[in-house]
Amino acid sequence: MPADGRPPVPSGVVVVDKAAGLTSHGVVGRVRRLLGTRKVGHAGTLDPMATGVLVVGVERATRLLGHLTLTDKTYEATIRLGVGTVTDDAEGDVVATPGAPELDTIRLEVALDALRGPILQVPTAVSAIKVDGVRSYARVRAGEEVALVPRPVTVHRFDVLARRDAEAEGVAVIDLDVVVDCSSGTYIRALARDLGSALGSAGHLTALRRTRVGPFTLDEAVVLPEPGHDVTPPRVEPIAQVAARSFPVVVLDADRSADVRVGRRLPQLALEGLTALVDQDGTFLALYRPGPDGARPEAVFVG
Repeated sequence: MPADGRPPVPSGVVVVDKAAGLTSHGVVGRVRRLLGTRKVGHAGTLDPMATGVLVVGVERATRLLGHLTLTDKTYEATIRLGVGTVTDDAEGDVVATPGAPELDTIRLEVALDALRGPILQVPTAVSAIKVDGVRSYARVRAGEEVALVPRPVTVHRFDVLARRDAEAEGVAVIDLDVVVDCSSGTYIRALARDLGSALGSAGHLTALRRTRVGPFTLDEAVVLPEPGHDVTPPRVEPIAQVAARSFPVVVLDADRSADVRVGRRLPQLALEGLTALVDQDGTFLALYRPGPDGARPEAVFVG
Protein backbone atom coordinates (compact mmCIF):
# COMPACT_ATOMS: atom_id res chain seq x y z
CA MET A 1 0.00 0.00 0.00
CA PRO A 2 1.32 3.49 -0.85
CA ALA A 3 2.78 5.62 1.95
CA ASP A 4 -0.26 7.93 1.97
CA GLY A 5 -2.50 5.01 2.98
CA ARG A 6 -4.36 4.79 -0.31
CA PRO A 7 -4.90 1.32 -1.82
CA PRO A 8 -2.76 0.56 -4.88
CA VAL A 9 -4.10 2.06 -8.09
CA PRO A 10 -5.30 -0.73 -10.39
CA SER A 11 -4.27 -0.95 -14.03
CA GLY A 12 -7.22 -0.43 -16.31
CA VAL A 13 -9.48 2.06 -18.02
CA VAL A 14 -11.79 4.87 -16.96
CA VAL A 15 -14.43 5.77 -19.55
CA VAL A 16 -15.10 9.50 -19.17
CA ASP A 17 -17.95 11.60 -20.54
CA LYS A 18 -15.86 14.67 -21.35
CA ALA A 19 -17.49 18.04 -20.73
CA ALA A 20 -17.51 20.85 -23.29
CA GLY A 21 -14.64 23.31 -22.94
CA LEU A 22 -12.35 20.78 -21.28
CA THR A 23 -9.28 19.54 -23.16
CA SER A 24 -8.41 15.86 -23.29
CA HIS A 25 -5.22 16.70 -21.39
CA GLY A 26 -7.37 18.41 -18.77
CA VAL A 27 -9.32 15.16 -18.32
CA VAL A 28 -6.04 13.30 -17.77
CA GLY A 29 -5.05 15.84 -15.12
CA ARG A 30 -8.30 15.38 -13.21
CA VAL A 31 -8.06 11.59 -13.31
CA ARG A 32 -4.49 11.82 -12.02
CA ARG A 33 -5.65 13.87 -9.05
CA LEU A 34 -8.62 11.64 -8.32
CA LEU A 35 -6.64 8.40 -8.43
CA GLY A 36 -3.35 9.70 -7.04
CA THR A 37 -1.09 8.50 -9.86
CA ARG A 38 0.88 10.10 -12.68
CA LYS A 39 0.52 7.06 -14.96
CA VAL A 40 -2.57 8.22 -16.85
CA GLY A 41 -3.14 8.85 -20.56
CA HIS A 42 -6.01 9.09 -23.04
CA ALA A 43 -6.87 7.34 -26.30
CA GLY A 44 -8.23 9.43 -29.17
CA THR A 45 -8.20 13.18 -28.52
CA LEU A 46 -11.48 15.10 -28.36
CA ASP A 47 -11.49 18.80 -29.25
CA PRO A 48 -12.40 21.15 -26.38
CA MET A 49 -15.77 21.93 -28.05
CA ALA A 50 -16.66 18.23 -28.26
CA THR A 51 -18.21 16.12 -25.52
CA GLY A 52 -18.59 12.42 -24.93
CA VAL A 53 -16.56 9.24 -24.65
CA LEU A 54 -12.88 9.63 -23.85
CA VAL A 55 -11.07 6.41 -22.92
CA VAL A 56 -8.48 7.02 -20.20
CA GLY A 57 -5.82 4.43 -19.39
CA VAL A 58 -4.35 4.03 -15.92
CA GLU A 59 -1.03 2.46 -14.88
CA ARG A 60 -0.08 -0.48 -17.16
CA ALA A 61 -3.17 0.11 -19.32
CA THR A 62 -1.59 3.30 -20.70
CA ARG A 63 0.39 0.95 -22.96
CA LEU A 64 -2.90 -0.33 -24.39
CA LEU A 65 -4.06 3.10 -25.52
CA GLY A 66 -2.32 3.12 -28.89
CA HIS A 67 -4.11 -0.11 -29.76
CA LEU A 68 -7.49 1.05 -28.44
CA THR A 69 -7.42 4.13 -30.70
CA LEU A 70 -7.32 1.92 -33.79
CA THR A 71 -11.03 1.16 -33.65
CA ASP A 72 -14.32 2.42 -35.02
CA LYS A 73 -16.11 5.32 -33.36
CA THR A 74 -19.61 6.79 -33.36
CA TYR A 75 -20.47 10.49 -33.22
CA GLU A 76 -23.58 12.63 -33.06
CA ALA A 77 -23.06 16.09 -34.52
CA THR A 78 -24.76 19.20 -35.84
CA ILE A 79 -23.56 20.52 -39.19
CA ARG A 80 -24.36 24.09 -40.21
CA LEU A 81 -24.53 24.56 -43.98
CA GLY A 82 -24.05 28.04 -45.39
CA VAL A 83 -21.11 29.19 -43.25
CA GLY A 84 -17.48 28.07 -43.25
CA THR A 85 -14.84 28.62 -40.57
CA VAL A 86 -11.06 28.34 -40.45
CA THR A 87 -11.27 25.40 -38.03
CA ASP A 88 -14.32 23.76 -39.67
CA ASP A 89 -16.12 24.08 -36.34
CA ALA A 90 -17.80 26.79 -34.26
CA GLU A 91 -14.58 27.72 -32.44
CA GLY A 92 -12.91 29.18 -35.54
CA ASP A 93 -13.27 32.53 -37.28
CA VAL A 94 -15.81 32.68 -40.10
CA VAL A 95 -14.10 32.65 -43.50
CA ALA A 96 -17.06 32.14 -45.86
CA THR A 97 -20.78 33.01 -45.79
CA PRO A 98 -22.29 31.79 -49.08
CA GLY A 99 -25.55 30.96 -47.32
CA ALA A 100 -27.54 27.76 -47.34
CA PRO A 101 -27.88 25.98 -50.67
CA GLU A 102 -31.19 25.06 -52.25
CA LEU A 103 -31.51 21.59 -50.86
CA ASP A 104 -34.02 18.83 -51.34
CA THR A 105 -33.85 15.32 -49.90
CA ILE A 106 -32.48 13.73 -53.07
CA ARG A 107 -29.65 16.24 -53.52
CA LEU A 108 -28.67 15.92 -49.87
CA GLU A 109 -28.65 12.12 -50.04
CA VAL A 110 -26.43 12.14 -53.13
CA ALA A 111 -23.93 14.42 -51.36
CA LEU A 112 -23.98 12.27 -48.21
CA ASP A 113 -23.52 9.06 -50.17
CA ALA A 114 -20.35 10.42 -51.80
CA LEU A 115 -18.88 10.77 -48.29
CA ARG A 116 -19.74 7.22 -47.22
CA GLY A 117 -17.57 4.13 -47.49
CA PRO A 118 -13.80 4.18 -48.07
CA ILE A 119 -12.84 7.76 -48.95
CA LEU A 120 -9.73 9.93 -49.13
CA GLN A 121 -10.20 12.75 -46.63
CA VAL A 122 -8.12 15.90 -46.33
CA PRO A 123 -7.83 16.51 -42.57
CA THR A 124 -8.83 19.85 -41.10
CA ALA A 125 -5.93 22.30 -41.44
CA VAL A 126 -6.28 23.37 -37.81
CA SER A 127 -5.30 19.97 -36.44
CA ALA A 128 -2.46 18.37 -34.50
CA ILE A 129 -0.99 16.71 -37.59
CA LYS A 130 2.68 17.60 -37.97
CA VAL A 131 3.98 19.23 -41.15
CA ASP A 132 7.81 19.16 -41.26
CA GLY A 133 7.86 18.73 -37.50
CA VAL A 134 5.43 21.57 -36.71
CA ARG A 135 1.77 21.11 -35.76
CA SER A 136 -0.56 22.10 -38.57
CA TYR A 137 -2.62 24.32 -36.27
CA ALA A 138 0.52 26.25 -35.31
CA ARG A 139 1.30 26.94 -38.96
CA VAL A 140 -2.25 28.13 -39.63
CA ARG A 141 -2.19 30.44 -36.62
CA ALA A 142 1.11 31.85 -37.89
CA GLY A 143 -0.64 32.82 -41.11
CA GLU A 144 0.71 30.02 -43.30
CA GLU A 145 -1.30 28.24 -45.96
CA VAL A 146 -1.36 24.55 -45.06
CA ALA A 147 -2.21 21.78 -47.53
CA LEU A 148 -2.47 18.42 -45.80
CA VAL A 149 -2.20 15.13 -47.65
CA PRO A 150 -5.48 13.19 -48.07
CA ARG A 151 -5.76 10.14 -45.84
CA PRO A 152 -7.80 6.95 -46.35
CA VAL A 153 -10.67 6.64 -43.87
CA THR A 154 -13.92 4.70 -43.85
CA VAL A 155 -17.32 6.22 -43.08
CA HIS A 156 -19.67 3.33 -42.33
CA ARG A 157 -22.68 5.52 -41.63
CA PHE A 158 -23.45 9.20 -42.31
CA ASP A 159 -27.17 9.81 -41.78
CA VAL A 160 -29.33 12.86 -41.11
CA LEU A 161 -31.54 12.65 -38.03
CA ALA A 162 -33.12 16.11 -38.25
CA ARG A 163 -33.06 19.30 -40.32
CA ARG A 164 -33.72 22.93 -39.34
CA ASP A 165 -33.75 25.86 -41.78
CA ALA A 166 -32.78 29.07 -39.98
CA GLU A 167 -30.85 32.33 -40.11
CA ALA A 168 -27.58 33.14 -38.33
CA GLU A 169 -26.32 36.72 -38.24
CA GLY A 170 -28.25 37.55 -41.38
CA VAL A 171 -27.13 34.46 -43.30
CA ALA A 172 -29.56 31.73 -44.33
CA VAL A 173 -28.33 28.41 -42.93
CA ILE A 174 -29.43 24.81 -42.66
CA ASP A 175 -28.63 22.87 -39.50
CA LEU A 176 -28.40 19.10 -39.86
CA ASP A 177 -28.28 16.75 -36.88
CA VAL A 178 -26.30 13.72 -38.06
CA VAL A 179 -24.92 10.42 -36.79
CA VAL A 180 -21.59 9.08 -38.05
CA ASP A 181 -19.97 5.66 -37.65
CA CYS A 182 -16.39 5.84 -38.88
CA SER A 183 -12.89 4.45 -38.70
CA SER A 184 -10.16 5.87 -36.52
CA GLY A 185 -8.58 8.98 -38.00
CA THR A 186 -11.79 10.37 -39.50
CA TYR A 187 -12.33 14.10 -38.91
CA ILE A 188 -16.03 14.88 -38.42
CA ARG A 189 -15.17 18.57 -38.92
CA ALA A 190 -13.82 17.67 -42.35
CA LEU A 191 -17.03 15.80 -43.19
CA ALA A 192 -18.99 18.97 -42.37
CA ARG A 193 -16.65 21.05 -44.53
CA ASP A 194 -16.79 18.60 -47.44
CA LEU A 195 -20.57 18.22 -47.30
CA GLY A 196 -20.96 21.99 -47.56
CA SER A 197 -18.51 22.10 -50.46
CA ALA A 198 -20.25 19.26 -52.29
CA LEU A 199 -23.49 21.22 -52.10
CA GLY A 200 -21.89 24.34 -53.57
CA SER A 201 -21.79 26.14 -50.25
CA ALA A 202 -19.79 25.84 -47.02
CA GLY A 203 -20.19 23.92 -43.79
CA HIS A 204 -18.88 23.55 -40.27
CA LEU A 205 -19.70 21.78 -37.01
CA THR A 206 -21.67 23.53 -34.30
CA ALA A 207 -21.85 20.53 -31.95
CA LEU A 208 -20.05 17.20 -31.60
CA ARG A 209 -20.58 14.34 -29.17
CA ARG A 210 -18.73 11.03 -29.30
CA THR A 211 -21.01 8.24 -28.18
CA ARG A 212 -18.78 5.21 -28.74
CA VAL A 213 -15.12 4.22 -29.02
CA GLY A 214 -14.95 0.55 -30.00
CA PRO A 215 -16.81 -1.32 -27.22
CA PHE A 216 -16.86 1.67 -24.84
CA THR A 217 -20.07 3.71 -24.80
CA LEU A 218 -21.73 6.63 -23.04
CA ASP A 219 -23.81 4.19 -20.97
CA GLU A 220 -20.75 3.39 -18.85
CA ALA A 221 -19.04 6.80 -18.99
CA VAL A 222 -18.58 8.87 -15.84
CA VAL A 223 -18.78 12.64 -15.49
CA LEU A 224 -15.74 13.91 -13.61
CA PRO A 225 -16.33 16.29 -10.70
CA GLU A 226 -15.21 19.89 -11.04
CA PRO A 227 -11.87 20.81 -9.41
CA GLY A 228 -12.41 21.42 -5.72
CA HIS A 229 -15.18 18.82 -5.63
CA ASP A 230 -12.95 15.77 -6.11
CA VAL A 231 -14.38 13.27 -3.65
CA THR A 232 -14.87 9.76 -5.01
CA PRO A 233 -12.28 8.30 -7.39
CA PRO A 234 -13.83 6.97 -10.60
CA ARG A 235 -14.10 3.22 -11.09
CA VAL A 236 -11.21 1.69 -13.02
CA GLU A 237 -12.23 -1.23 -15.24
CA PRO A 238 -9.50 -3.87 -14.76
CA ILE A 239 -7.04 -4.30 -17.60
CA ALA A 240 -7.98 -7.96 -18.13
CA GLN A 241 -11.62 -7.02 -18.71
CA VAL A 242 -10.60 -4.20 -21.05
CA ALA A 243 -8.46 -6.57 -23.10
CA ALA A 244 -11.24 -9.16 -23.29
CA ARG A 245 -13.72 -6.54 -24.52
CA SER A 246 -11.35 -5.10 -27.09
CA PHE A 247 -9.54 -8.10 -28.63
CA PRO A 248 -9.99 -11.80 -29.27
CA VAL A 249 -8.71 -13.79 -26.28
CA VAL A 250 -6.61 -16.98 -26.14
CA VAL A 251 -6.03 -18.80 -22.83
CA LEU A 252 -2.56 -20.34 -22.51
CA ASP A 253 -1.23 -23.24 -20.51
CA ALA A 254 1.54 -22.73 -17.95
CA ASP A 255 4.43 -23.39 -20.34
CA ARG A 256 3.21 -21.00 -23.01
CA SER A 257 2.37 -18.40 -20.37
CA ALA A 258 5.97 -18.54 -19.17
CA ASP A 259 7.18 -18.03 -22.74
CA VAL A 260 4.89 -15.02 -23.21
CA ARG A 261 6.11 -13.41 -19.99
CA VAL A 262 9.59 -13.14 -21.51
CA GLY A 263 8.34 -12.13 -24.96
CA ARG A 264 9.10 -15.32 -26.86
CA ARG A 265 7.44 -16.10 -30.17
CA LEU A 266 4.85 -18.91 -30.18
CA PRO A 267 5.48 -20.86 -33.42
CA GLN A 268 2.54 -23.24 -32.99
CA LEU A 269 -0.04 -20.57 -32.15
CA ALA A 270 -2.10 -19.42 -35.15
CA LEU A 271 -3.82 -16.05 -34.74
CA GLU A 272 -6.10 -14.14 -37.12
CA GLY A 273 -5.24 -10.70 -35.79
CA LEU A 274 -4.11 -8.79 -32.74
CA THR A 275 -5.04 -11.03 -29.80
CA ALA A 276 -5.01 -10.82 -26.01
CA LEU A 277 -3.21 -13.72 -24.34
CA VAL A 278 -4.15 -14.66 -20.78
CA ASP A 279 -2.99 -17.36 -18.39
CA GLN A 280 -5.22 -19.97 -16.80
CA ASP A 281 -5.90 -17.65 -13.85
CA GLY A 282 -7.27 -15.00 -16.23
CA THR A 283 -4.28 -12.66 -15.90
CA PHE A 284 -3.78 -10.57 -19.03
CA LEU A 285 -0.24 -11.19 -20.22
CA ALA A 286 0.30 -9.65 -23.63
CA LEU A 287 -0.96 -8.67 -27.04
CA TYR A 288 0.34 -10.92 -29.82
CA ARG A 289 -0.19 -10.73 -33.57
CA PRO A 290 0.24 -13.29 -36.36
CA GLY A 291 3.63 -13.55 -38.04
CA PRO A 292 5.21 -15.66 -40.78
CA ASP A 293 6.67 -18.04 -38.19
CA GLY A 294 3.85 -18.04 -35.65
CA ALA A 295 2.49 -15.57 -33.13
CA ARG A 296 4.84 -12.75 -32.17
CA PRO A 297 4.65 -10.23 -29.33
CA GLU A 298 3.19 -6.78 -29.90
CA ALA A 299 3.26 -5.70 -26.26
CA VAL A 300 3.95 -7.69 -23.09
CA PHE A 301 2.22 -6.42 -19.95
CA VAL A 302 3.27 -8.98 -17.33
CA GLY A 303 6.87 -10.11 -17.21
